[in-house]
Amino acid sequence: MPEQITLYGFRLSPFSEKVELALKEGKIAHTYVDVNLFDKPAYFAAKVTSIGKVPAITYGGPTGVSPEDPSPLSTKLSESNVLLEFIADAYPEANLMPTSPTERAKVRFFMDAVSTKLSPAYFNWAGNREEGAEEAFIKAIEFVQDLLHENAEFAVGNSYTIADACITPYADRLLLQIATDIGKFPVGNGLKLGELLSTPKYAKYLGYVRALANRPVTKDVFNEEYIKTLWSSKIYARA
Repeated sequence: MPEQITLYGFRLSPFSEKVELALKEGKIAHTYVDVNLFDKPAYFAAKVTSIGKVPAITYGGPTGVSPEDPSPLSTKLSESNVLLEFIADAYPEANLMPTSPTERAKVRFFMDAVSTKLSPAYFNWAGNREEGAEEAFIKAIEFVQDLLHENAEFAVGNSYTIADACITPYADRLLLQIATDIGKFPVGNGLKLGELLSTPKYAKYLGYVRALANRPVTKDVFNEEYIKTLWSSKIYARA
C-alpha cells in the first residue's frame, strides 16, 4: 500500500503550485490542504513545518489522521525544489525524472536557473521592486530560453519532468500579466513586454510556456480568477 502524502499549499503561491503540478501530472494520490498565509492556522507551524512556509508535506505514517493533527510518525518536508526531487524519487513510476545521469543533471540545472534567475527577476518585475527590473527579467528569460532544445517539447527532452513543473507557475503568471497588464509595474509595461515576447527572438520561450499553460493539469491547478482578484486588491495594487 503506498504511503500517504499530504501537501499543504496556498493558491497564490507559485512555490506550492509547482509541487501540486508534479503530484497531479504524476497521477500521485494525495491530499491537498489550503493554508491561508494571510491568517495562518496555529497548527501549521506547530505540527507541520517550523518555518511556517508553504509548500510543505507530510509523508507516511498512519492513514486517516486529520491534516491539522498529522501523525508524529509521518515525515515532514518543505522547500519546493526539495519536494519536487523527493516526489520524483519516491514515485519513480510517475516518470517525473529521467533515468540518465546526464539528463537528470540537466533537469537540476534548469530548476536552478528558474529558482536563482527567473523567479527573483519575475518578482522584481511584477512587483515593480527596483529600477531596471524589466531588463533583468528579459535577460533571465533569455537565459532560460537558451537552455531549451530546438526540437524538444519539454525543458529536457520530450517527457514532462519536474523541471517543467518548476517553471509552469511563472509561465501562468507571465501569460496572464502580459495579456491583462495586471501588476505593480507602470501601466502598459505588461502589454509592452507581451509585444516584445511575441517577436521571433522569443518564439521558442513563448511557445514553450504557452504549451505548459495549456496542459489540462495546469488549467486545473492555476486559479486565474483568484490571481486576478489578488493582483487587483489593495495588497498588490499599483501605488
